[in-house]
Amino acid sequence: MENSTLSFYFRFTMFANIGHYRFIAFIFCLLLFIFTIFTNLLMIVVISQQTTLHEPMYIFIACLSVNALYGSSGFFPRFLMDLLSDTHLISRPACFTQIYVIYSYASCELTVLSIMAYDRYIAVCLPLHYHTKMTLETVVKLTALAWIFPAFSLAACLCLSATLPLCGNEIHKVFCANWNVVKLSCVNTAVNNVVGMLLTVATIFLPLFYILYTYLRIVSICWKSSAEFKGKVLESCLPHTISFVIYSIAGFCDVALSRNNLEVTNPFIAVILSLVFVVIPPALNPLVYGLKLPEIRKHILKLF
Repeated sequence: MENSTLSFYFRFTMFANIGHYRFIAFIFCLLLFIFTIFTNLLMIVVISQQTTLHEPMYIFIACLSVNALYGSSGFFPRFLMDLLSDTHLISRPACFTQIYVIYSYASCELTVLSIMAYDRYIAVCLPLHYHTKMTLETVVKLTALAWIFPAFSLAACLCLSATLPLCGNEIHKVFCANWNVVKLSCVNTAVNNVVGMLLTVATIFLPLFYILYTYLRIVSICWKSSAEFKGKVLESCLPHTISFVIYSIAGFCDVALSRNNLEVTNPFIAVILSLVFVVIPPALNPLVYGLKLPEIRKHILKLF
């Protein structure tokens, strides 16, 4: 029975650190989940119903909300169940499904932010060509690319991880993560490491550098422009910048945690940092765009 459990189930070890706080954590996380679902659905409904918001920038914001619903739905139900459970076992298929959903959400977040940066770059640096470059066909192609590329590249990476023979079943997190599973392997994981590095470069570093490049170009244009022009650019670009900064900090927390020895890390801090990139961006993005962009704010207030 022990061998069977080791072969077919993983055990989350970080839930032991929550202890008696699990009921408080459950209520708080349930409310946060409801809030995330409600605010992102609200953004999607407002943008889809208002024809004045059927523009590239707002369509991409709706894509962020769809991605937030996807990621939150893939994480919260299982996490909430584990908070109330005395045993924290997850089957191999369920674990790899959770890895796929959470990390495809994370990759799509960056690719969508990248096409949003491209949209703002065209709007600010090439305003006369904006309507010829950002056509409906272009928006559809960019959106499809932002979803399809992470989906297929992550699937290829997980296929390699799923075939590894494992010599352990303890995952030092509150959800499944690819790197934590690979570390349990009984064999050399050089191929997995190379593929993982290439995937990281393609889905994280390339979008990251592209976003930084577009904003450097935008800043250089604004530097030479009038105060009125700077105000308009700031109004349209600030929400995207805030979203990018929030996600970058959240992603850094997850990467830093996965590369450190959790046995010497404060358990409470480890749990909080492991949740940041899954929980914070989906909850804050609707607030950032809903409060900062006048057109969306106006229609939300009108709806209520």
